[in-house]
Amino acid sequence: MQIVVAGQGYVGLPLAIRAAEVGHCVVGYDVDTDRVQQLAAGQSYVRDVDSSRLRAVLDSGAYSATAEGAALAGFDIAVITVPTPLRDGVPDLTYIESCARTLGEHLRPGAAVVLESTSYPGTTEELLLPILEETSGLKGGADFLAGFSPERIGNKRWSFDGTPKLVSGIDAKSLDVIKGFYDGIFETTVPVSGPKVAELAKLLENTFRFVNISMINEMAMLADALGVNIWEAIDAAATKPFGFTKFTPGPGVGGHCLPVDPMFLSWKAQQELGIPFRFAELAADVNRHMPDYVVRRLVEALNKRGTPVSGSRILLLGLTYKFNATDLRNSPSARVAELLIGLGADVCGAEPNIPDGDGTGLNVPRVDATPEEVAAADAVVLLMDHPRFDLAMIEEHASYVLDCRNRLSGANVETL
Repeated sequence: MQIVVAGQGYVGLPLAIRAAEVGHCVVGYDVDTDRVQQLAAGQSYVRDVDSSRLRAVLDSGAYSATAEGAALAGFDIAVITVPTPLRDGVPDLTYIESCARTLGEHLRPGAAVVLESTSYPGTTEELLLPILEETSGLKGGADFLAGFSPERIGNKRWSFDGTPKLVSGIDAKSLDVIKGFYDGIFETTVPVSGPKVAELAKLLENTFRFVNISMINEMAMLADALGVNIWEAIDAAATKPFGFTKFTPGPGVGGHCLPVDPMFLSWKAQQELGIPFRFAELAADVNRHMPDYVVRRLVEALNKRGTPVSGSRILLLGLTYKFNATDLRNSPSARVAELLIGLGADVCGAEPNIPDGDGTGLNVPRVDATPEEVAAADAVVLLMDHPRFDLAMIEEHASYVLDCRNRLSGANVETL
C-alpha cells in the first residue's frame, strides 16, 4: 500500500521504517526541512532506528522523506504522529489540525487516516474527522476511513513491533482496514470498540505511571525525614508476588509523555464536566517539586561538610529525562541546574548520549565524566545512571555523591 507517516520523530520514524521493511511504499512527511535532509542522506536521529536500516529502505525505494505536501497524493493510509504539547496547561492540537488539513487536500475515497498522537478522549471524532471532511469534501465512514491507535514505544524488554498495539476505528470497516495494516507490522494488535476507548487507554497507561512515580517520590522524602532507607523498603515490598508494582524515586519526571499526558485528561474533565482530576493534579505538583528537593538535599550535604553551595563546583551526571535516552524534553536536570546556578554554584554536566551543543536546552557547560572532572567537583549528582558512566570510578574519585538512582555505594555516597 501507499503509506504516509506524518511526523518523523521518535514515534513516526520507527513506524515508517518498519512499514517500509514489511513491503509498503512509505512517504515520511515532516515540516522540519532539516530533518528531511538528514533522512534523505540516510542519517537517523532516532535511537530506535539505526542509520543502516534507514539507508536500506532508501536504497530499495520503499521509503522517502519529504516536506512537500504535494508528495502525499495517492495515499491508501496516512498515520499522524505529530507532537501534542501543553501550553500553559492547555492542550496544543495545532499540529494535528495543520496536518489534518494537509492530508485532507489529498484524501480520496477508500483511504484511511489514523491518529497516533496522544490527546484527550474525543480528539479523533470531534477534531480530526470534521477537519478531514471539511477539507476533502468527503464523509467519514461513508467515503473514507479513520481511527485512533495510540503510540507505544518499546523498552529494553519489549521491542517496537513486539509491543501489543491498540487499534480502533470510527466504524467496523475502518477498524478492519486499520487493524489489517497494523497486523502486518506488529506481532499483536488489540482492537477496541472505538477511538475514545483507545484515547482513554493511552492516558490511563501514562497516568498510572505518573501517579505511582509521584507517590514513591513523596514517600522517598518522607522516608529520609524518618531516617529509613527507601530503597531497601522498596526491595522488601517487591518480594510480594502480587498486588505490588515496583516504582523507584528519582529527581522528577520528564519527556514527551509523563508530565504531559495526564494533564490532557485533567483539562478535558475540567472543561467539559467541571470535575477536577485530583490524582493527576497532585501527582504533577509532587513531581514538579522533586528537583527542588534534590537541590535542598545537596545544599544540606554541602553545609554538613562546611562547603557553601555558592562557589561550589557541582557535576551533574546524566541530563536526559530517562535511562539511556537521547531526549532532554522536560528533563528535571534543567530545573536542578537552574536552581543551583541561582544559588551561585559552578555547575557543569556530563551527558554521553547527546553531543555537546545538540539542542540541549541546558545553560551548563558540558564535560566528560573523567576521573579528573569527578575529583574536581565538590559534589557529584547522579541524575541518570547511563550505562556509559563508570560507576566504580565515580565511587573512587568523587569526594561526595548524591545518588538519585541508588547505583553507588561508599562512605562518600548518599542516596535520594
